[in-house]
Amino acid sequence: MQLLPIHQKLEDNTEFLHLPEDVTYLGMSVSFFEKIGYNPPWIGYFAERDRQLVGNAAFKGQPVGGKVEIAYGTFEAFQRQGIGTEICRELVLLVQQTDPTVRITARTLPEPNYSTRILEKNNFRLLGTVDDPEDGEVWEWEWAG
Repeated sequence: MQLLPIHQKLEDNTEFLHLPEDVTYLGMSVSFFEKIGYNPPWIGYFAERDRQLVGNAAFKGQPVGGKVEIAYGTFEAFQRQGIGTEICRELVLLVQQTDPTVRITARTLPEPNYSTRILEKNNFRLLGTVDDPEDGEVWEWEWAG
């Protein structure tokens, strides 16, 4: 598994324009960068496995107060193959290599689902329910190391 960085400007990402899923996520990422800034490594990524783009990964901005939130997804054709678990693991490794003092968090729907299983497999623990300004009531998780 390899995380391929998404560049700040749409025109600098031509290698990602061959699949509809790529274009959708790419546009969202570039718009997000315009809103919050482009601060590598705290950016969005495509996940590549066996020379295929299989999903996406992101930090929801750079660390604030010593904490960073991760997000990840697997493209539909590659779901239920353990890829989401690998993508999550790669994000954790990137944080650890960049600054091991940063706390890693994630948010999910407030119910058991694929994403909660991915987090559990990656040694995240459920902290509780929080109100997310964009998503409403969600569960917040933190990597337990």
